[in-house]
Amino acid sequence: MDVVVVESPAKAKTINKYLGRNYKVLASFGHVRDLPAKDGSVRPDDDFSMSWSVDTASGKRLADIAKAVKDADGLILATDPDREGEAISWHVLEVLKQKRVLKDKPVSRVVFNAITKNSVLDAMANPRQIDVPLVDAYLARRALDYLVGFTLSPVLWRKLPGARSAGRVQSVALRLVCERESEIERFIREEYWQIAAILGTPRKESFEARLTAYEGKKLQKLDIKNKDQADGIKAMLEGATFRALSVEAKPTKRNPAPPFTTSTLQQAASSRLGFSANRTMQVAQKLYEGMDIGGETAGLITYMRTDGVQMAPEAISAARAAIGKEFGDKYLPEKPRYYSAKAKNAQEAHEAIRPTDFFRTPASVRQYLDADQFRLYDLVWKRAIASQMNAAEIERTTAEIEAVNGPRNAALRAVGSVIRFDGFIAAYTDHRDEDSEDEENRRLPEIRSGEQMARETINATQHTTEPPPRYSEASLIKKLEELGIGRPSTYAATLKTLEDREYVTIDKRRLIPQAKGRLVTAFLESFFEKYVEYDFTASLEEKLDEISDGKLAWKDVLRDFWKDFSTSVDDIKELRVTDVLDALNEELAPLVFPVREDGSNPRICPKCGSGNLSLKLGKYGAFVGCSNYPECGYTRQLGENGNGNGENGAADDGTRVLGKDPYTAEEITLRSGRFGPYVQRGDGKEAKRSSLPKGWSASTIDHEKALALLSLPRDVGKHPESGKMISAGLGRYGPFVLHDGTYANLDSIEDVFSIGLNRAVTVIAEKQSKGKGGRNGGTPAALKELGDHPDGGGKIVVRDGKYGPYVNFGKVNATLPKGKDPQTVTMDEALALIAEKEAKGGGGKKPFRKAAGNGKPAAKKTTAKKPASKKKE
Repeated sequence: MDVVVVESPAKAKTINKYLGRNYKVLASFGHVRDLPAKDGSVRPDDDFSMSWSVDTASGKRLADIAKAVKDADGLILATDPDREGEAISWHVLEVLKQKRVLKDKPVSRVVFNAITKNSVLDAMANPRQIDVPLVDAYLARRALDYLVGFTLSPVLWRKLPGARSAGRVQSVALRLVCERESEIERFIREEYWQIAAILGTPRKESFEARLTAYEGKKLQKLDIKNKDQADGIKAMLEGATFRALSVEAKPTKRNPAPPFTTSTLQQAASSRLGFSANRTMQVAQKLYEGMDIGGETAGLITYMRTDGVQMAPEAISAARAAIGKEFGDKYLPEKPRYYSAKAKNAQEAHEAIRPTDFFRTPASVRQYLDADQFRLYDLVWKRAIASQMNAAEIERTTAEIEAVNGPRNAALRAVGSVIRFDGFIAAYTDHRDEDSEDEENRRLPEIRSGEQMARETINATQHTTEPPPRYSEASLIKKLEELGIGRPSTYAATLKTLEDREYVTIDKRRLIPQAKGRLVTAFLESFFEKYVEYDFTASLEEKLDEISDGKLAWKDVLRDFWKDFSTSVDDIKELRVTDVLDALNEELAPLVFPVREDGSNPRICPKCGSGNLSLKLGKYGAFVGCSNYPECGYTRQLGENGNGNGENGAADDGTRVLGKDPYTAEEITLRSGRFGPYVQRGDGKEAKRSSLPKGWSASTIDHEKALALLSLPRDVGKHPESGKMISAGLGRYGPFVLHDGTYANLDSIEDVFSIGLNRAVTVIAEKQSKGKGGRNGGTPAALKELGDHPDGGGKIVVRDGKYGPYVNFGKVNATLPKGKDPQTVTMDEALALIAEKEAKGGGGKKPFRKAAGNGKPAAKKTTAKKPASKKKE
């Protein structure tokens, strides 16, 4: 018997069915070792030696793997087919060597791009050894990220209280977001006018033609600058005669795009489905690992972390056969289409993301998938099938129109397109930006050269130039890829880090840099400019790729980097905080000194009239204060205009006065505490407090919002059956309604203030129909069913308990990490939480498996840590 190690229990269960009794498939649950989060885990002075640690849950899994290997004939490492997967196999092998269980047993490495029986069996028939250069590339990346984070963080803590390092790649991504915000702030709008004529053909059909030239001069977008100029041209056209000078119909073809790569999938899922990059990868992971399709478990898509755009020959043949069946032979080109891309690294490039079986249409599997899984599979299937279809045939018509009014003349143009043959568009159309021009998508009526056109109306419309839009996740990912920064597999984690550290917020799918993020970026640009330069970061990525290609030694790359980086850090340590603040005052001038409506100098204190405003550092971060302190106490939060008298500013400890309660006359303040910002009414132990709900930023809190929060909980009305009051409030786990001990979650904080009695009764009833939990007894409501435990013993369910959501398996209840959305919990995460809880002795009187430990009773309360999961940088 051979032991096979994969990453997830879902894969282990599926692959075990394919391999049979001669194999025992075990899961590592992602990475089994990591660098301890403390100084000294990477030692540059000791030739970059590294210390690795194993957490409790991973230790138990490694012990299980070691025990199985001890009695096995050989070891097969079958983790994911990328750099991280190679690293996990290497870690497992290193641990087993330390445990001395391998002896002379054969060890091999296999990779498969899809979890199907044929792919797995083919991989098992073609084993190889661990790819050392790929592991070296992982070690270099991990060491670099550690050294940047643990070297920069102490500097930031000392110079910018409240700030944290955003990481090697994240810092550059944050710079892009902040630079775009600066562009928007500096942007000056310009007025311009567009003129169009609605004309009629002799056959009484109307169309629009836009002005392109006037009095022999070609017009650019901004040439018509004001209403007077526009009205003069409009008057001329209203008295003109119109004639078609020429009509040209030009056939064109549009070829399909290649199948998805990681980044293009993330972009398309963001634009078309509204998915975050993180959500896209979560759903794609599930589709890759396998679904139960009518009693058969199989992966639906190929591996989703890839830069490649090509498909395997057998996949192209299958796609062509499916096209003939689903769309007809006229949609099938004579020859297969082949795509190529300049992959950053040949060893890390795999097939594009495609269905494992093209005959498994989205419609045929819809009943087995949830809504998000179906939508993403539908997207992948359509894009991949379209990539092998015939081009779309489009006829583009351009009509040039002459307008004559006495000695004056003008030129207009009408453009339209007609799809003569839809081709690949029958399966998939690329997403177009909402703001994109649709002129070429219009269809023109028949227009003949030399015909007179009837004037119907002349329209002159005013416009202003618009600043560049803030980045969306999709457009930021596209920009990062264009610049060669990071790798597609890391983008989801990069964006999540920026949001988790409150450097950016996401509003209407746009990334908005927060004051803390802009401070960090300005600091790094001022004192570590080289390390947030786009070219430098891209160049470093290329070196890391050359390591995995066997062209560079990983420690040589680290030495070159560390020599300059450590010197820069040492120099910054000697800087005084005042020097830092002076530099940031200039770098962030639009943010620190916003223009005032009255036109007064934004750098002069509006309260005392003589002091200079400047950035100050308090316990909870940066704020703006007066140089005449303590005589003048004017302060305000960074990024706020203030009201000009300092009453609503922030004190030195970060406290900001918002006003007074109209009933109690107590002062209402915005403060920062250990668990984030909150509002408070009054002082002392009896003061009423309320944390800010998710989605609310401290910079947007005003007197009205603070009063609303402090008024909670609010009475909604008496329940029509029980006569007891229903209240709405904000709790530890978000907004809720409460009736007679039954809590029901609400979708948003806005619902707390607006929900009426009828809706509240319905929400309570829906919660009660799912079963009561907590003090009322019974089984708590099931939020999500994950399926049977791979080792047997029953189902794993995510439930909503009195103290928040948790994972339930038999007698074992494992609390979800704070902030974890119960709907996004995966089977891997649940198994990790359950294993950790069991290892601590949790699970009631009769745990399913014996808990590890010394036999002492379990603690009354345990806090579940985040499960060890596969990290993508």
